[in-house]
Amino acid sequence: MTSSELQPRQDDATTLRLLRDGELTVEGRLVDASNATLLGALALDGLSARCVYKPVRGERPLWDFPDGTLAGREVSAYLVSRASGWDLVPPTVLRDGPFGPGSCQLWIDEPSDAEPLVGFVPADTVPPRWLPIAAARDDDGTPYALAHADDPRLARLAVLDAVINNADRKGGHVLTGADDRIYGVDHGVSFHVEEKLRTVLWGWAGRELPPDALEMLADLAGQLAGTLGEELGDHLTIREVAEVAARVGRLCDAGRFPQPPEDWPAMPWPPM
Repeated sequence: MTSSELQPRQDDATTLRLLRDGELTVEGRLVDASNATLLGALALDGLSARCVYKPVRGERPLWDFPDGTLAGREVSAYLVSRASGWDLVPPTVLRDGPFGPGSCQLWIDEPSDAEPLVGFVPADTVPPRWLPIAAARDDDGTPYALAHADDPRLARLAVLDAVINNADRKGGHVLTGADDRIYGVDHGVSFHVEEKLRTVLWGWAGRELPPDALEMLADLAGQLAGTLGEELGDHLTIREVAEVAARVGRLCDAGRFPQPPEDWPAMPWPPM
């Protein structure tokens, strides 16, 4: 990263302006993504940064989400994250680009020495302060556990996923930035009106929500009745926005992390 490149900052007007108005040049494609996911470079007024650009025209049709809506859901996840004060989603905007309108999200560089927070570990040596959530075996029959760290940063991400009804929280969608902060990415299949929570972060299922989560949810409820609800209305349907508020209310009333669903797959596939 050069000295003129913008460092990831969540609530920086300069970052959002660069994402919205910067000259966007596509550098390549992230081939493992199911939808068109492009790595881009942004430049504006001597500043530059990398981004992830997801054009609407590259969205694969889904049976349960309306066509052409995934980019708006990416932006909506950022808006909710920003409103929560936890800033778990990198700055994301909706803008025009070389392949038409799409979401544009600040790229997060993970340090080479970043410790993994989610993964498969030998079943008999689950690390201390890790929470196993599923059993697995490799091709040789060796038992493994899918597990994640019992980390309060991850717990906050689990709460956010419950709020936005994230149907695809894979382990690979959890990033650690250079500032040792946790980021969640890939939220295109969120905000459905039906319960579709699928995540690898089930380690706290049924446990009491921490006080800071309850405080955040109470504040979020107020914002959804005002400016945040209006902002989400630019990207989601009236019913989808109403369901966000309803989920927040249910989480506040229950005071606990949600339990895995019984009528819907609890984890995305592949989980990583």
